[in-house]
Order: sequence, then structure tokens, then C-alpha cells
Amino acid sequence: MILWLGIGIGLLTGLGLSRWRGQPYRPPMLTHIWLVFVGFLPQFFAIYFWKTRIAIPDRITVLCLIASQLTLFVFAWLNRRLPGMWILIVGLIFNLVVMVVNGGFMPISPQAAGRLVGEEIVSNLVLGNRFGFKDILLPTHETRLELLADRFLPPASFPYQVAFSLGDIFITFGAFWLLAYQRPNT
Repeated sequence: MILWLGIGIGLLTGLGLSRWRGQPYRPPMLTHIWLVFVGFLPQFFAIYFWKTRIAIPDRITVLCLIASQLTLFVFAWLNRRLPGMWILIVGLIFNLVVMVVNGGFMPISPQAAGRLVGEEIVSNLVLGNRFGFKDILLPTHETRLELLADRFLPPASFPYQVAFSLGDIFITFGAFWLLAYQRPNT
């Protein structure tokens, strides 16, 4: 996930700027951080923990994903005065909207999915069904708000291949800015 890249580079940038200015690193003063953990729990059980993932039907998984996104939005909103948080909020809104209008999962085109797992595998999959953990395989012409779907891919030579959305880019840049921003001492 590109979010981890934004967090890592943002933290390194913030630490570097602090060192360059000869001051200690000041992490952002986030409030209600517990909402991040609460927001991640529905995703964890519906998507990542294999024992519950196989037992939870898709309609419940959709509710878990939406609940997770909404909880993360509330956290971001409560911290909206911090640098970069508005960019992150826009990304959360983009992802939430495209998921809701496409049935609750993040749409991915067969072309993008083919780059991830191979065209032969994708040709045997049923359009409109889940792909991976959080995506739904939809042709571009059937995807509502396709510009916001998981449509971006790193260069083929990049060692880790993952599809990501415009919302993911905004979330990543917002997290980067949040961690990198260091106001100089006055």
C-alpha cells in the first residue's frame, strides 16, 4: 500500500528538516487516535484475518469497509486543523464515494488486475465479482466514477505491484505532509 511509503518518507523528511534546523522533531499532535484502531478493526476481521474473512459474507464485508472508511473520516475530521489533513480527507472522500457507488468494494479494471496477477488468470474470473481483498473486478465502461477507481500501477519493473486510486494518492500525500511538516522555531 502506498500509504506506508508516504508515512515513511514523511517521517524521514520531518526528521531531516528538524535535524537541519537544529531542533527536535515534533510529531503532529493527533487527537482521538483510538479512532484509527477502531476504524481498522472492521477491515482487519473482514479482509485481513483469514479465519473471519472466509466466514463473513460479501454484504457484511461491504458494511465493514464502509464503517471503517467512515470512522477514519471522523478521525481525520477531528484533526482537520493539522497540516496535510485536508488533503487526506479529500482522499478518504474519493475512496468512500467510488466504493459506495460501485457496490461497496473498490473497482479495478481487468486490465489493471491483469498486470497484477496475469491476463490468463483474469480471463478466467467473473466480472462483477471480488478481486483480491477489497476490490471488485469491473470493466472500465461499467465503473461509476472510474477516475477514482484502483487504476494506477507502479512501473512494471517496480518489485512490488499494487493497484491504487486517486484517493490513495491524496491520502498518502496528506500523511506525508502531516509527518514532514516542521514549523521552524521562532
